[in-house]
Amino acid sequence: MENNNKLKEIVRETYSTIAGQSKEHNETSCCGAGSCGTGTYTIMSEDYTNLEGYNPDADLGLGCGLPTEFAKIKKGDTVVDLGSGAGNDCFVARSIAGEEGEIIGIDMTEAMIQKARANAEKLGFKNVQFRLGDIEDIPLSSQRADVVVSNCVMNLVPDKKKAFDEVFRILKPNGHFSISDIVLKGELPEAIKKEAEMYAGCVSGAIKKGDYLEILLDAGFSNITVQKEKQIIIPDEILLNYLNQDQLNEFKSNGSGIFSITVYAERPETECGCEPEAKCC
Repeated sequence: MENNNKLKEIVRETYSTIAGQSKEHNETSCCGAGSCGTGTYTIMSEDYTNLEGYNPDADLGLGCGLPTEFAKIKKGDTVVDLGSGAGNDCFVARSIAGEEGEIIGIDMTEAMIQKARANAEKLGFKNVQFRLGDIEDIPLSSQRADVVVSNCVMNLVPDKKKAFDEVFRILKPNGHFSISDIVLKGELPEAIKKEAEMYAGCVSGAIKKGDYLEILLDAGFSNITVQKEKQIIIPDEILLNYLNQDQLNEFKSNGSGIFSITVYAERPETECGCEPEAKCC
């Protein structure tokens, strides 16, 4: 528990710094809060500029996918964005759910909440709100959301099982999520696993793809589908901050890899007279 709290504090401090930086600055560093390489790299982020609802002030270049693109949001939906940052995915979701929808962003970093609220106020959005909270203990009532989205955040959560149990809890029966995240194939070198800076940069907090999908099954989700997958290529000059040349060569030759996935899953409709929180009958 102490280690989990330490990791959360690392993430909170890192993203508090990021909140005050530009998208360009964040994209030119491996961890978002500092320059880890000499080149300019857009390592993980996707291009939002052609999506309806996109607002440049809310885009800090921190995502690893476009979860709203696959989220099957409908007019009037209540959409919850976990790790909402400056509000980027919330504003895209609002453009789909419309004025009759409700959009709720949850973030553990006060600076991000303030930035997101300021962006929503500038846009005049009355049905978009942002709440300070922990994804392992989401500050929402049960069965609140039609759709949950999240972008490159769940891998930063130390207790992923607890986090996905919370996603299940806040979804309505037949509700669903679309989440973009970082997963692994093979093993990361120990030097990267132990590096807090890389943890805050979304890499060493990731787990194996199979383990990730198993957590979703254990949480009670159904119709689990990987909607999109792409390999993340981290430049050698960044990795050499953490590995020596021999370690780098081994990592590149052993079949291991870092991938961005966007995964969809549903909370089944409660049947057989189960209690509302029951995951199966």
